[in-house]
Amino acid sequence: MVKEAKFRATGRRKESVARVELKLGNGDFVVNNRTLENYFVRETSRMLIKYPLIIANVLSKFNISANVSGGGLSGQAGAIAHGISRALLKFDENLRPVLKKASCLTRDPRMKERKKYGQKGARAHFQWTKR
Repeated sequence: MVKEAKFRATGRRKESVARVELKLGNGDFVVNNRTLENYFVRETSRMLIKYPLIIANVLSKFNISANVSGGGLSGQAGAIAHGISRALLKFDENLRPVLKKASCLTRDPRMKERKKYGQKGARAHFQWTKR
């Protein structure tokens, strides 16, 4: 089951990419050299990041270090959660059914729709005037 003390994985969401490293420890979080509470001010983002650890029942078992870039805070939180899930699989392959049932291993495919020519945005049009 455990051969080494570090488990690394990459997670993605929207435009964000997170490189996550799990080390056996006491549950410390570091995101871009800042604490989790300092980097993610929203409680929902912190809950989303901790969700894979809670369902795998290993919340206080690992020290987590993440480098995340691109996108906004919401996408970055999703990318870190995805990376944590993938790193947990490297720790213990028996967690796959639990994480898969909670849809933590699936990369969210939703992306921003591109702006179309002759329009104001992806779906929004310029205002039409009759005269």
